[in-house]
This record gives sequence, structure tokens and C-alpha cells, in this order.
Amino acid sequence: MSESPERDERHLARMLRKKAVMDERIASAPNECGLLLVLTGNGKGKSSSAFGMLARAMGHGMQCGVVQFIKGRNATGEELFFRRFPEQVSYHVMGEGFTWETQDRQRDIAAAQAAWIVTQGLLRNPDIGLVILDELNIALKHGYLDLEQVLSDLQARPPMQHVVVTGRGAKQELIDLSDTVSEIGVVKHAFQAGIKAQKGIEL
Repeated sequence: MSESPERDERHLARMLRKKAVMDERIASAPNECGLLLVLTGNGKGKSSSAFGMLARAMGHGMQCGVVQFIKGRNATGEELFFRRFPEQVSYHVMGEGFTWETQDRQRDIAAAQAAWIVTQGLLRNPDIGLVILDELNIALKHGYLDLEQVLSDLQARPPMQHVVVTGRGAKQELIDLSDTVSEIGVVKHAFQAGIKAQKGIEL
């Protein structure tokens, strides 16, 4: 790669312009409030991203809560790890496995409704700074929970409480209510090549 003083000068000029733009944008966004984030799409990484935010929040000393709506038949690495910190994380695995495994809609509905009762307790607690609702989108997609009740409870939460919702097929009403929405797409996945879920990656 060829280097030259002129190239360095052009780079410096670009970065100075970019810094001015970013400084202005940061200055124009001084507000703080609890955010509602939705991580959806068919790609891998939705729950991984949510649990990364959980670790970040814990690093800041925040009290946190986790409710897992679908997963539950087998312990995951994140569950095994975050349960080591019961004084900081209230962790609830409420699902009974993926819907193609349970094959019992009424049982899935009952599990989701029990999970929402636990969620309501977290959403009403102003001491909880971050709530992860893992695979809630799936429960809403299958009609296991009343969407209007869910939206109402999310809107009524403490003003500084953050909530992260994961799962494919996010409802448009939830997207509309949210502050930040990320759709994670599929480019390539090892499972398509016949490689099973790996500990530390999917589990």
C-alpha cells in the first residue's frame, strides 16, 4: 500500500469533518430515558446481542432481569453463566422448548402467560435497569399472549428502565413502539452445511 503526505492530509481533513458532524449530533441528543429495543430477523445473533447488553449493564452495576419465553428444555451457556450472579440478575427460564418440540399449543400458551406474569413483576420494579425478554416475539407471533396487554405493560414500565425483546417475526405494533430495532439477516449458517449447534456459539 503506497503512503504519501497528501493521503495523510486528505484523511485528516475527512476525519475533522466527520468529527464536527458527530460532535453536533451528540450535542443535539442530550436526553436520557429507558429504551425499548427489538432484535428480530432470521439471522443468528439476536439473543447473543441481548446477552451482550446484559453483560454491559452488569458492568455498570445495574440490576437486571431475564425472562426466556421459548427456550428452556436444555440449559444454555448464557443461563449457566448469568446464574452465577443472583444478586444482580433475576433469571427466569419459562419456556419448555421450541414450538416444534412441544407440539402442544395450550401448554405453550400456559407457559407464555406464566412468563408474562413474571415479566410484569420486573417491568413494575424501578430498581431493575434492564430487562431481557428472550424470544418474546415468537410468543407474540403464535398468539400465546395478548399483544395489547404486552404493549400496555411495556409502555407503563419505569421511565429509566431498558427492555430488549428478541425473536423472529416481530409484530409491527411492537416495532412501532420501539426506540431501536435491528433486523439480523442470514448470509450463511453452519447448520445449512450439516453442522450441529455448538457450545459457546449457539448453546
